[in-house]
Amino acid sequence: MTGTAGVAGTTGGTAGVAGAAGATTVLTRGTVTIDRERCKGCELCIPACRPGVLSMSTEVNAIGYRYPVLAPGCTGCQACHAVCPDFVFEVYKFAEPVVLAVLAAPAPTDAPTEEDR
Repeated sequence: MTGTAGVAGTTGGTAGVAGAAGATTVLTRGTVTIDRERCKGCELCIPACRPGVLSMSTEVNAIGYRYPVLAPGCTGCQACHAVCPDFVFEVYKFAEPVVLAVLAAPAPTDAPTEEDR
């Protein structure tokens, strides 16, 4: 199912991080909602995702399957919706592209610190 979603409330928790240390921006033209409990973990959506913003979770749903999670950068292309046998995706295309601020992943902690030396 597709529709047009408004821009308000679509930042997914990244609002207010613009200008923060380690923040980058990502242009997004749409988004999807994912019914995690309906997913059976077939992973067909992962290679179908053209911008590569879907990945499988490490957690499992109530029926014991891993489910896809969405990273910023969705284009609303509907490829995930088209290949999903369980209809877990609802696709929304924005009228205007939205720039999201995304925090960078923390640096690995494997390197020795001053205290370790």
